[in-house]
Amino acid sequence: MKKINHFVQFIIIKFIFLIFEVIGYRASSNLGFIIGKFIGPLFRSKNSIIKNLKRANFNNNLNLNQIADNVLGNYGRIFAEYVHLKNFRNNNLNKYISIDGYKYLDLIKKSKKKIVFVSGHFNNFELMAMQIEKSGIDLATIYRPLNNPFLNKTMEQIRIKYICKKQIKKGRAGTREIIKNLNKGTSIALMIDQRVREGLKVPFFKHLATTTSIPAQLIKKYNCDLVPIYIERYKLNHFKMYVSEPIKINKNKNISEITAHLNKILEKMIRKNIDQWIWTHDRWKN
Repeated sequence: MKKINHFVQFIIIKFIFLIFEVIGYRASSNLGFIIGKFIGPLFRSKNSIIKNLKRANFNNNLNLNQIADNVLGNYGRIFAEYVHLKNFRNNNLNKYISIDGYKYLDLIKKSKKKIVFVSGHFNNFELMAMQIEKSGIDLATIYRPLNNPFLNKTMEQIRIKYICKKQIKKGRAGTREIIKNLNKGTSIALMIDQRVREGLKVPFFKHLATTTSIPAQLIKKYNCDLVPIYIERYKLNHFKMYVSEPIKINKNKNISEITAHLNKILEKMIRKNIDQWIWTHDRWKN
């Protein structure tokens, strides 16, 4: 029965993707926002978003209900924009994205230094790895497979063809792949904003949250520089990607200290545009 449900979901989404492809990028993104805002609550609870916002102390003089609507709407935009990622890749949609700090990408490419890029699920987060790879940097990115195997196959094809050729599946086998790629001189890009089963409990908005320690381990063991990446949405359909100058982490810091520092960086990113992050995930769940 589960397999049938997954296949039905796959057919429905493929049909919706076809509509998005026909109506074009901007119309798709705008329609996606409406879908996310009004249909999203059937799949992602607005109450859970508001609960998480309050826990992170974003409840003073803010319209939490409006923020929750925007979060779900942003989910819808990302969903609708997937079929247009190929046009970002082939530069047909270049006018919709700009990069602040491109000089650092150019510097990394020329130096061929191994970098750990870190970010979170902001806006159309897929564009970050795409732009890093397009700059000429040898990159591998970590992804979590979707629960629906039919949809996952489609998403993997999109990611490999248009986002980043080197895709590493999250998990123990993936950790070995990360090490293999680093040994070959490949930089690694990871999202550090989701709860993990195996990680360290470090502060995140003043509450302990189980956080991946992989970036900290890579930075210490392989002497990698750290480069935080952030992408924001503006004018509804435009993006600005911020590339930080490579940061040399003090080797005397332990794994827990580095991981806590990364959470602080993530907090600053989230505060820039509160409604452009995935507040549906309970980062403080035990």
